[in-house]
Amino acid sequence: MQDRWDDAEAAAVGSDPIAQCVHCTRLIGSDPSLVLHGGGNSSVKASMVDVTGRDVDAIHVKGSGWDMATIEAPGLAPLHLPRLRELLELDRLSDPDMMRELAAAKVDPGAPNPSVESLLHAFLPHRAVQHSHADVIVQLTNLADGGGVVREVFGDDVVVVPYVMPGFDLARLVREAWPEEAHDGTTGMVLLNHGLFTFGDDSATAYRRHVDLIGRAEAWLAREAPQVDDEPAPLPDVLLDDLAELRRLLSVAAGGPMVVRRHVDPVVRSFVGRDDLASLAGRGPLTPDHVIRTKRVPMVGRDADALDGYVADYGAYVDDHRDRVRTELVPIDPAPRIVLDPGLGMLAAGRTVAEAGIAADVYHHTMPVLARAEDHLGGYAPLAPEHLFDVEYWDLEQAKLAASGPRPEFAGMVALVTGAASGIGRACALELLGRGAAVVAIDLDAAVAEVSGSAAWLGVAADVTDPMAMEAALRSGVEAFGGVDLVVVAAGIFGPSAPLDELDAEEWRRVMAVNVDSVQWLFGRVGPLLARSPVGGRVVVVGSKNVPAPGAGAAAYSASKAALQQLCRVAALEWAPAGVRVNAVHPDAVFDTGLWDDDLVAERAARYGMSPEAYRTRNLLSTEVTPAQVARSVAALLGDDFAATTGAQVPIDGGSDRVV
Repeated sequence: MQDRWDDAEAAAVGSDPIAQCVHCTRLIGSDPSLVLHGGGNSSVKASMVDVTGRDVDAIHVKGSGWDMATIEAPGLAPLHLPRLRELLELDRLSDPDMMRELAAAKVDPGAPNPSVESLLHAFLPHRAVQHSHADVIVQLTNLADGGGVVREVFGDDVVVVPYVMPGFDLARLVREAWPEEAHDGTTGMVLLNHGLFTFGDDSATAYRRHVDLIGRAEAWLAREAPQVDDEPAPLPDVLLDDLAELRRLLSVAAGGPMVVRRHVDPVVRSFVGRDDLASLAGRGPLTPDHVIRTKRVPMVGRDADALDGYVADYGAYVDDHRDRVRTELVPIDPAPRIVLDPGLGMLAAGRTVAEAGIAADVYHHTMPVLARAEDHLGGYAPLAPEHLFDVEYWDLEQAKLAASGPRPEFAGMVALVTGAASGIGRACALELLGRGAAVVAIDLDAAVAEVSGSAAWLGVAADVTDPMAMEAALRSGVEAFGGVDLVVVAAGIFGPSAPLDELDAEEWRRVMAVNVDSVQWLFGRVGPLLARSPVGGRVVVVGSKNVPAPGAGAAAYSASKAALQQLCRVAALEWAPAGVRVNAVHPDAVFDTGLWDDDLVAERAARYGMSPEAYRTRNLLSTEVTPAQVARSVAALLGDDFAATTGAQVPIDGGSDRVV
């Protein structure tokens, strides 16, 4: 464990117990080997003054929804400590009742809901408590004699508690074990198959004890189970169509589109190359809360038979344990969230990019622990399936499922947008991102990578006329998100404005290459991926008003957009049997794009004897058309409202007297 303590930073925090708790919580939360996506919490007991001026005996516990790495003071929910201690006197308390009582015990009703482990924090007879799910601690506890190993490593410096689900039962179990095991020299508590608690008179002491105990565990493991970091062989490239087909199958099993991310880093390559991959991966997660992120086990293999077997096994697992559920069971989809295959590496699936990323993070931490336990520590021995089921179908988790709101319109879908760094392409890409899609954004301008900082945005600099660059961009997108569902073709150039007798042949060819030839190549490559979309492929091409109404001096642009329209119509004919629809929009006078600058606007306005201002609104509605308006129309055509529409051409031009 990296000791992140800094005396200067600590001095700046001062002696305020809340500020100290926040500081030390951040120190632990910023280390992924300690805290991974919600796997930890903290507290400090400190009185506070209420609105009447009275001192309130309170405990401040990390609240739900706050990340330990970035928590601030409002993220610690203040609770009436005496009330929590009264609850500990009860013989029984259901988890929903416990959470209701914790909410009622908040000193500030506007504070976040506190951790499910608040009663445990309240019981511990120390002012400050820090809790993590440190990798090295779960490494020690997921062994055949995990408790014995913990005793060997720490002696009697820690209290060792058998696994019990977090909540009231765990708090009561600790309350029973504490008098028998704790003493003045106790510095921590290890919950088997769960994690580490440390405590002290202040948060700094609790943090330093965390550093000490984890350091001792690391030293023991380095001595007893040394690791050799050999570089495993690289994995072969995979056919993008095969990845898209596997994503389609996973999405069907999940009942909706899934993002699927491929990982082939050394940790993955080493693990999937093991002879005992199926056996080792099939034993279970490091801690029960991981089951929410990764399911109980990964799927091993890549074909439909492997998935059918996984789905059947999951159904049997639910049937075997459904009598353990105390409320009406809300079924969870049976699709795996982790797929392991010697040739593919690791695929992480989720209904959003964030969910897939969390599953990948969790399993990246899981693989080395499993391998080390199996190879050097007598074998990996996790909890029995019934304990994992209890967490996966926990009352509190079931309540979250029942209360979850509608998903964003394009959640789980993958969009590919060309010309995405500026103008209409940028507006379309951001509109789709905002509606839940993962976006592969392609543009000649390298700034496309910086348009959004979202994990669901993959900006790739590529020339649409360069097949090798586009092939690489497409591979990056499919390996990042699993396939392609939505395509927006927005890349285009206007070319020089010149009469036919002055039009340069090379300029003509350049406009055609960008506006038509590149799309022909893209359609040929992306068509098979769209045919494998779990939602039915959907394409919108950005054309132009110049298709029905060409302009003098714009021969190359007008002809290229007309040819592009014919290409779209052929695609609509050819792809309809696969459920892929292809439509076009024809904007006009959208001046906030890379096609236009002030000089070109002035030149085109002069051709019509207009001022630039009048030229910008030269339509029947006398309105200026914006990229955002075009983007909303494009998104509508990609959505379900137009599920029965293909081969359509939609003008977005304010009304043109040359077309109407």
